[in-house]
Amino acid sequence: MGAIPAQRESVARASGVPACDGDVLPHAPAHAHATLSGGPLAPGSARALLRAAFTEWAELALPGTEFLTDRQADDAVVVVSELVTNAVIHAGTDVELDCRLEAHTGALVVEVLDHHPSRAPRDGDPEPPYGTPEYGRGLRLVAALAETWGITYRTGAKTVWAQLPAGGKEALDGIQAYAGDRARDRALRVAGILAPESPPSRAPVSPAPVSRGEQDREWLNRGALSFLAEASDLLAGQLDENLVAALAGQLIVPRLADWCAVWLEDEVAGRWGSPRPGEAESGTGWSEGGLSGPRLARVWHCSETRIEDLRQALEKEPPGTSGPDGPGPVPFPWPGEALGPHGTHGSALAYRLTAGGRPLGTLVIGRAGLVSFPDEITGLVEDLSRRVALAIGAARQYARQATISAVLQRGLLPGAVAEIPGVRSALVYEPCDKGGPSGDFYDLFPAGDGRWCFAVGDVQGKGPEAAVVIGLARPWLRLLAREGYRVADVLDRLNQLLLDDATEAADAAARALASAGGRPTHPGDGPQTRFLSLLYGELAPFDGGVRCTLASAGHPLPLLLGSGGEVRTAARPQTLLGVVEDETYTSETFELRPGDSLLCVTDGVTERRSGSRLFDDEDGLADALAGCAGLDAELIAERIKRLVHEFGARPPEDDLALLVLQAE
Repeated sequence: MGAIPAQRESVARASGVPACDGDVLPHAPAHAHATLSGGPLAPGSARALLRAAFTEWAELALPGTEFLTDRQADDAVVVVSELVTNAVIHAGTDVELDCRLEAHTGALVVEVLDHHPSRAPRDGDPEPPYGTPEYGRGLRLVAALAETWGITYRTGAKTVWAQLPAGGKEALDGIQAYAGDRARDRALRVAGILAPESPPSRAPVSPAPVSRGEQDREWLNRGALSFLAEASDLLAGQLDENLVAALAGQLIVPRLADWCAVWLEDEVAGRWGSPRPGEAESGTGWSEGGLSGPRLARVWHCSETRIEDLRQALEKEPPGTSGPDGPGPVPFPWPGEALGPHGTHGSALAYRLTAGGRPLGTLVIGRAGLVSFPDEITGLVEDLSRRVALAIGAARQYARQATISAVLQRGLLPGAVAEIPGVRSALVYEPCDKGGPSGDFYDLFPAGDGRWCFAVGDVQGKGPEAAVVIGLARPWLRLLAREGYRVADVLDRLNQLLLDDATEAADAAARALASAGGRPTHPGDGPQTRFLSLLYGELAPFDGGVRCTLASAGHPLPLLLGSGGEVRTAARPQTLLGVVEDETYTSETFELRPGDSLLCVTDGVTERRSGSRLFDDEDGLADALAGCAGLDAELIAERIKRLVHEFGARPPEDDLALLVLQAE
């Protein structure tokens, strides 16, 4: 189910028995151990670890694996999930998981240790009705699946252990395995594993047929909690509402229903759509809002040949909003002919999907041949629908934030860079965090009087604070340049502007802190450092070249590549902007002759890391630029970018910006 987060794990292949030349000794036991943080991700991590251990043991052919069956492995996943969940709920400390396979019997022993022995897990109470707190139910599942189990208390720790016999407990023969048939060819395979229907070829042989209702109850008593736990893990990691809808269909069909459909409401309005003709008078349609209604995002049927017909039928009859105000299901019209001759009658229920008080959509399930759904199924789907709604709400929140960040990022950067007579320019800009404003920025604009100005900057930090600084710096650069200020004077004034803004922000934060009685009103309140490294320059073309005046304020120094391949720095280092009061900046002036190229970069280039080495160690950037002699501006930019990416095995961890200016 994905990577195992926030844990310290070790899968012991030989458990202290050394191996020679990569081979495992004949008597090496199959053993796995991990320490998990006591949080909501611990059960999913434990399940993932156990599955990985089973796979590794089988590949190594460790003693005891000849007895290991899919049934026993599935039982172990359920038991571990329940024991870890129990420890997290009742202890809240780090949890130690230990699992070992007995070599001679194939029995599987699992132990879950926590560090809160003052409260034993509650057990022995009558089975609570569905919808009440589920404490204790996990241990009844453990007792049903295990040959023996118990609780061991030590000073400062408590261990709940269980032993599962090879092949699974005899008393449970004939009950469908929790993981079921993992061979289904579905586009969303992981979701299908959680609650599959065993195909007829694998159905248990029984003198008397078992009704589907009895199979439902058996599966619910055995695997419902783990199904919800794994479904929550799967849904929680999705950031696309359409994928959440698709996963919901895969989770429900075919175990809980024959078919499933998910409608999603309009995100902008966040309310139900406009009524269809004839519904406004009856009061059974959509609430006001002038919208076109919900969108049918997903239709799924256990027979894929029926999906398109079912979709067409459902699109004609989207769900209304009449019924109880609570989250419970309401009857939904049976689509009838769309399901073929064997599906003309059945029961369908609609569940509203709401999160944070906002209607997000509707989930509809249907099963042929039923007058009504069993209470166990409706309750389980109601629980699942709440998790689906939360996942859709989280995906929409992420989409809103991503949209805001993208709009903000576009507003902080120029729509296009200026074209300069006699100068070719090439730009590479790659923000590391695609979901928020970058700390790097650039600009290239006309300043009047035959002058063009350029800037490459890097703000300390990222996100909103970086956006504030860029929002101050870039417009002021343009304003000061067009007012006729020269390079050094622009940096002087921008430095003072940042210092004044920081002082005002600090004063405002101090006033807010005083009015709140010395307590910050929001996390992060208080003065924020607003340092800016900037390379700023002015270009003035003339016959035979371009005159360039520039200054670097705490920024990686620009490099000048001559037409003959020689490379030198084109500025001297100076102090960051926004640090020192009354700092006086100076500039250098030189000429770009035809074929000369000026390279300006941010520290995402110079500090690109590969182990302990940086890209610019031992003049690495200058050497890379020297190898670009004879190339035009676009090829120089592309080659430097490629070399930066290839320098480290992992993707860059910082924003990357570089500008190449070449005299023609």
